[in-house]
Amino acid sequence: MLVDSHCHLDHFQGQEQDEVVARARAVGVGQMVTIGTRLGAQAATVRDIADRHGVFATVGIHPHNAGEREPPEVDEILREADHPRVIGIGESGLDYFYDKAPRPMQQASFRAHIAAARASGLPLVIHARDADADVAAILEDETGKGAFPFLLHCFSSGAELARTAIRLGGYVSFSGILTFPKSEENRAIAAELPAERLLVETDSPYLAPVPLRGKRCEPAYVAHTAAKLAQVRGIGVAALADLTTANFHRLFPRSRAA
Repeated sequence: MLVDSHCHLDHFQGQEQDEVVARARAVGVGQMVTIGTRLGAQAATVRDIADRHGVFATVGIHPHNAGEREPPEVDEILREADHPRVIGIGESGLDYFYDKAPRPMQQASFRAHIAAARASGLPLVIHARDADADVAAILEDETGKGAFPFLLHCFSSGAELARTAIRLGGYVSFSGILTFPKSEENRAIAAELPAERLLVETDSPYLAPVPLRGKRCEPAYVAHTAAKLAQVRGIGVAALADLTTANFHRLFPRSRAA
């Protein structure tokens, strides 16, 4: 079985959601996690999708949306996460590539989500783009206040951030970027990380893997990323699927009970 640890099913509408989920399951994707990007109505939407399709969800504020409001209170995040199919917090983090929200607001929101992960024990799904140094510094600082589980999703950062995450107890998830011809550094990082900390994802509807690059991505395509990661690691696809599924359930323990 494969698990798509990060997708955005709310980007698909109506019956299309049913078809996307069915195609994923037809190729052996046993579970998917649909991701929160805002609290309030969007969080309610991902919870409804999780209920309707028997998938999992996270709730949180994407760094792109961090400037739309004051940083959330920890209790607010925890209330949004109080649902049996919500298995994580986020996605939150820092994005200095688009800079859609002021950096101080992104950082304050990121720290609030970390506090919620620490308080709840639910893993934090982290978005990091062009912000390696600040992401690492905040992870170091916040871990000093108390450990919390976390995942660097759709990994496209440098090796130093990956190593910092592993040292602090985190996991790293690889997307279709792993399959792109110019992603030699991404593949080198994937090859060196501890096997027990690896996950795969689509970040659907973005970043469709080779040989589907340029198409709208969907959870079924995680099979292509998994095949590439298996090749990079020098193991069979079935073994890679077993490994990443076991890692997923270890990182997201609420997934075992839902």
